[in-house]
Amino acid sequence: MPDLPAWESLLRANAAAYARVAMANVDREFPSDVWQLVRGPGDLPRRPRERTPVFWGSFDWHSCVEMHWLLARLLCVVPDAIPVAEVRALLDRQLRPGPLAAEAAFIAHPDNRNRERPYGWGWALALVAELEAWDDPDGRRWAAAAAPLADAVAGNFLDWLPRATYPVRYGVHGNSAFGLGLALPWATTRAAIGAPALRDAIVAAARGWFGRDVDYPGGWEPSGFDFLSPALVEAELMSRLLDRGAFAAWLDAFLPGIAARRPAVLFEPAVVSDPTDGHIAHLHGLNLSRAWCWRRIAAALGPDDPRRPPALEAARLHAAAGLPVVVGDDYMVEHWLAAYAVLLLT
Repeated sequence: MPDLPAWESLLRANAAAYARVAMANVDREFPSDVWQLVRGPGDLPRRPRERTPVFWGSFDWHSCVEMHWLLARLLCVVPDAIPVAEVRALLDRQLRPGPLAAEAAFIAHPDNRNRERPYGWGWALALVAELEAWDDPDGRRWAAAAAPLADAVAGNFLDWLPRATYPVRYGVHGNSAFGLGLALPWATTRAAIGAPALRDAIVAAARGWFGRDVDYPGGWEPSGFDFLSPALVEAELMSRLLDRGAFAAWLDAFLPGIAARRPAVLFEPAVVSDPTDGHIAHLHGLNLSRAWCWRRIAAALGPDDPRRPPALEAARLHAAAGLPVVVGDDYMVEHWLAAYAVLLLT
């Protein structure tokens, strides 16, 4: 992409700070949003680390998975820009076979998995995919330890997708398009080695849910606590499932006003009135996830497509709104937002 050097410079300038935020989050057990179906006396754990022996920090399970993914991603792409020895030591402590097997059992349990569907599942597979793609002895060892978790999550997806008649289209954790997009790299790798079940299920679900969408009401966005744009995460996913020509045509029908920067609300960063409110603070994530989507959409279009310049401009505007608050803001922002910064910048 023509704009890549600027994004890479932003990543290198901020990677160490993002890594330190992630390490602090992983080791911060409280406050914690522990969700548990209580079936009888004694079902509630005394503390989060007794419930999930790896992903007990960062306020909640999926955010802790995100922080592990962030550290693995930075090790892969900019190891010279982060405190690499500290990051390796933390991941080596966290990503051990026994505790990860317990995490696999936790996420496969029917009482626990629905709240993480498909968001937490997707981030878990993104973490394992990152480890598997990294040509490094530690990465290979950690990926092997995480294999039972990946298998459990893949099983969850394969159980759910055939039963999911309709997608979830709102802008928070249950969003179907974003969860499938997170899972797709791991599923694609598995397909390449002769195990295509999850890749095929994702492709079938996405095409069935989204392939005929036209005139999407993007002007209705955002809702008050979105951290995803339902319109843009759907477009980003479809950009990976269709070839360039087919995607260009699909996007023209789905969001026909992009070249004219319509609907205007998708090109304007969201306003965050209170970062201490956990739901309102989600809008910081909306700005960064929109920036990521616009970058990805622009990259999927032809170099002369008139939609590329407005898409890249929207990416830059949203990044400028979201990146300054990734580090040093309220914990309701800081326990998760760095993952979206790294998603955008890499």
